Amino acid sequence: MDPCEVVVAVDLGGTRMKCGLVAADGAVLHRETRPTPRADARDGGRAVLDALLETVVELGQKATAEGHRVRAIGVVVPGVIDAEHGTVGAENLEWVGTPVLAELKAAITEDVPVVLAHDVRAGGYAEFRQGALAGTTNSMFLPLGTGIAAAMIVDGSLVSGDGYAGELGHSKFIHGDAAELCACGQWGCLETVASAAALARRYAARTGRTVDGAREVMELLASGDPDAAQVWQDALTALVDALVLYTTLVAPTRIAIGGGLIGAGETLLQPLREGVHARLTFQREPEIVAAVLGEEAGMLGAAQMAWDRAHEEETV
Repeated sequence: MDPCEVVVAVDLGGTRMKCGLVAADGAVLHRETRPTPRADARDGGRAVLDALLETVVELGQKATAEGHRVRAIGVVVPGVIDAEHGTVGAENLEWVGTPVLAELKAAITEDVPVVLAHDVRAGGYAEFRQGALAGTTNSMFLPLGTGIAAAMIVDGSLVSGDGYAGELGHSKFIHGDAAELCACGQWGCLETVASAAALARRYAARTGRTVDGAREVMELLASGDPDAAQVWQDALTALVDALVLYTTLVAPTRIAIGGGLIGAGETLLQPLREGVHARLTFQREPEIVAAVLGEEAGMLGAAQMAWDRAHEEETV
């Protein structure tokens, strides 16, 4: 590969980091996956932060060793990001107001811009620029994985809300005795019934039988297991409620569903389409499709955001 300009892109997850060196035309010149250390509350998730810093530095060194010029660095993380201060709160990483942006800037030697963003918003941005949401001006990316969050495209722009926007998974859709306590401290969140983690947990609670994640619940559903069917129906009902509310408020023309649960394919998508269609009256009905970029969406979004920042600084 001939030397060229690249950005360093890292998508930090709870168990893995998806990393890349990405050229201006979107070509991924190098990709790798690294383990994310187990977060420890006793050190405030320091091991995770150190692993992230090491990864960014080493990817920059690799780019330089191969003759590439690093133009910017893009890092995306889960949790709530305070965009003004560059701090992150992420329960699964044991970060509470952790100054991630400042630490990144201190660790790198290159005089290049550093972008810190939310992993789901980055994934949605990638789907918007080059994936299932391309060509839209009002749309949403909704990955259904261990948790649930949304990336919102409104009037052609990605909504950040200063780093706080898109937490659809922490909106209350379950009421009364059926409401369960969410990790966020609220009762009845969408995430408590419709995330991949919730499917496995609720099936185990209902049957007393431990299952190997949402994948096994879906296998049981396919085999006709009535408990799996009920857990699945509860998830679909809550998801339809969430999509109808979002559609009423923001009027997307397309919704791309991603995350681990999209592996269910039409078993997921068709009931969502039918449920939303049955509930809408005057609202514009969105097209509901599968996201297409898979596990690389966050990394590709990080790269695109980094290139955007690099080009912005060129014009200043």
